[in-house]
Amino acid sequence: MNRKHLILRHINPQDPGLEIGPSHNPIAPKREGFNVQIIDHLSREALVDKYRAHGLNTDKIEPVDFIWNGESYPDLVGRHHCYRWIIASHVIEHTPDLIRFLNDCAMLLQEDGILSLAIPDKRCCFDYYRPITGLGKIIDAHLQRCQIHTPGTVAEYYLNVVSQGDAIAWDHPINAHPLQANHTFEEASSYWRTVLSEKIYLDLHSWCFVPHSFRLMVQDLYDLGLIQLQEVDFHPTEGCEFFMTLGRRRSGATKSRQELLEAMQAELREAV
Repeated sequence: MNRKHLILRHINPQDPGLEIGPSHNPIAPKREGFNVQIIDHLSREALVDKYRAHGLNTDKIEPVDFIWNGESYPDLVGRHHCYRWIIASHVIEHTPDLIRFLNDCAMLLQEDGILSLAIPDKRCCFDYYRPITGLGKIIDAHLQRCQIHTPGTVAEYYLNVVSQGDAIAWDHPINAHPLQANHTFEEASSYWRTVLSEKIYLDLHSWCFVPHSFRLMVQDLYDLGLIQLQEVDFHPTEGCEFFMTLGRRRSGATKSRQELLEAMQAELREAV
């Protein structure tokens, strides 16, 4: 089963849906018959200009229905409980407030709707040397209503992200090629001081997960009453990413909390 099938496995193309941040590579494009609307941070024309400058194929870029400028998704869309499905591929790790993101999606979903996520495994990408994200940081960011990444997150990111040759992601497990830092200490220092003084958003990974740390995080947030969605389905890492489907009326993770903790620790040991 390829990645597209994994992301779409609980989705009927005829049902009303939303894809968040597809940029230049949508999973559920209108041209393939999906009844979909698009949220992105730029118009289609601006996305074409952006990705053409990077030498990427821009033919697949979809017309953007809603240009996001930091408001809640329900405010942006102007409706509640209107979609049967939402797709967010490599989006959730960029969000300054992960809880708000999940709750915004929940407010857009119909009662039996699902949120389909593709999430990078930190063992298989430039986040390799970064620590997994703990629950405390996620809750604190939400209570502080973070709209940009904190200066500390920015410093930690730029000090520790790496590549393997020309690759910023790779298949698990990591091969023998050495990893090298993507940024100098001087660059990291400049970035975090800029965020501190100018309060700007830099596009980076705020959150780092292995598959079972994410499963545990979702279950804990749900049990603490902080989110409305819980696990519907899970698929372990293929290539550099794993896959989660969340919904409102589900039984949650199939493992106990202790089993999730032990599985998470086993994944972290594999990365050493």
